[in-house]
Amino acid sequence: MSLPHAILTALLEKPSSGLELTRRFDKSIGFFWSATHQQIYRELGRLEASGLIRALAATGPVRGQKKEYEVLPAGRAELERWTAAGDGPKTIREPLLLRLRAAAVVGAAGLDAELNRHLAHHRAQLDAYLAIEQRDFPPEKEADENRLQHAVLRAGIGLETFWVEWLSGTLAALPPSDQP
Repeated sequence: MSLPHAILTALLEKPSSGLELTRRFDKSIGFFWSATHQQIYRELGRLEASGLIRALAATGPVRGQKKEYEVLPAGRAELERWTAAGDGPKTIREPLLLRLRAAAVVGAAGLDAELNRHLAHHRAQLDAYLAIEQRDFPPEKEADENRLQHAVLRAGIGLETFWVEWLSGTLAALPPSDQP
């Protein structure tokens, strides 16, 4: 996924200012595709210059007012083209797995702290995803039009569940001398 396509997606859902996009990224898209405030603003400028989005006309005084953007037909066509094109699966490049492999050679002393740090992160992320699921996708809305959004969230839940289980098992498997 690329940042321009993430922004086009968010703007098609709801025309927004750069600040609103940043906040929305923090609450949804940012869970699987993060971007800084500066990156979003820079990309908005590029998308506007390329004719994929435009700033909406200001409804009041221009000075200090946020620019809101909307997607133009060319932007929607680009997002449709990109969605249909697809990418090949990505190979995992996880430094923690490399550290674990190295620990098999040089010893696992101190590795428990790093594993516990990762475990705390993944538990917190899983809790956040489960709270979003409970809030936004209750069972009575199962057949709602947001099924694909729920599928993305379920992927996040599945990945975080995997990491929590794997990290817990790996910590339990550390040799006793490598644990506090």
